Amino acid sequence: MVVLGAAAQAGRAGVGWARVSEMQFAMRLREHVRRGRIRCTVRVWTHLHVKVGGRYPMEEGHVVVDSVEAISEQDVTHDLARESGFDDVDDLMRQARHGRGEQLYLIRFHYLPPGGWDT
Repeated sequence: MVVLGAAAQAGRAGVGWARVSEMQFAMRLREHVRRGRIRCTVRVWTHLHVKVGGRYPMEEGHVVVDSVEAISEQDVTHDLARESGFDDVDDLMRQARHGRGEQLYLIRFHYLPPGGWDT
């Protein structure tokens, strides 16, 4: 999740828009993603931004999407929030709801380090 939009957008004031397909994670979560401690995220989007099997740059490596599931807010449990790297459901939802979307997605993934290959 952990959260953050799949399309990175750079600069609004005078720089223009640049869209790069990537999974963005809060700074505090990135090391846990790289170490494999976080392997899922909950996103609130207007539409799906990733696909199963897709590889999305994250700093020096990639996040590879293993599964995507549309979920309801009732599916977001304390255990899922903790698995996603958050203290509780409120913490996760506060971060996830930063955009204008309404549909929740549970995305399971693994991190592929630089030079790594998926089989």
